Amino acid sequence: MASRPAPSARRLRLGAELRKLRERAGMTSTQAAAMLGTSPGQLSNIEVARFGASADRIRAIARIYDCSDQAFIDALADMTADRKRGWWEEYRDILPVGLRDLAEMEHHAKALRTAYTAHIPGLLQIADHSREVFRQVVPELSPPEIEHRVSHRIKRQDVIYRAGPMPYSAIVHEAALRMTFGGTATARRQLEHLLAMSEHDHITVLVIPFEVGAFPGSGQSVAYALGPVPRLDTVHLDQSHGPVLVDAEAQLHKYRTLLDRMNSVALERKKSQDFIRNIARHL
Repeated sequence: MASRPAPSARRLRLGAELRKLRERAGMTSTQAAAMLGTSPGQLSNIEVARFGASADRIRAIARIYDCSDQAFIDALADMTADRKRGWWEEYRDILPVGLRDLAEMEHHAKALRTAYTAHIPGLLQIADHSREVFRQVVPELSPPEIEHRVSHRIKRQDVIYRAGPMPYSAIVHEAALRMTFGGTATARRQLEHLLAMSEHDHITVLVIPFEVGAFPGSGQSVAYALGPVPRLDTVHLDQSHGPVLVDAEAQLHKYRTLLDRMNSVALERKKSQDFIRNIARHL
């Protein structure tokens, strides 16, 4: 018998939110299942994303848990609407699951805030720059693995090119702007592309120059995806051992605050563009 496909990060998040609602209501799975007219096993399978659930079932679950946040309930119900596998599933047997989760997170985000200290944001990279970044991965990737990762990164960029693109804000440290991945010519083309993208109304690129010195979040790469309601926001952290998704309420607050503080020390938009232009001119 064929094995059941692993649940997507979105479905796992839906199940986790339903479990949180039940726990806040002070109910066991047995008690909740009895009120829903189902079995504890069925309910548990929904919470761990083994089974899906309809929008009507989600609303029924929210009612018995006395959840009165209608916007949150509507957002949870909407998460059941799109059962199709996204384009990232074509990489299921090729790339680590964390990279597929990242693409899914970006695809469904209402807006995205990012901060990078050593790299140009992936959504704003050109292919030659990305290729050189992946050549530096440890352990070393084979040429086909590098090309798969490059194509995945470029396809992720649809979220800022598609009709009705999401608002995207990127904070970039000067160190990332001065890293010459792929040599001078590639670095110059990358900065020119970054400048061109920063001219779009829905894209904001802010620079933190060396002269700022120490600042909160230095050394971290953070992607903060805004959901339909704040309770469904998600943070993506790019760790050396692989990507990590974070959605605990305290952690969401922490990274919102961190990005706000980084934003406060960055140059404003026009000065950031001039700063990037000056670096590109002197390469």
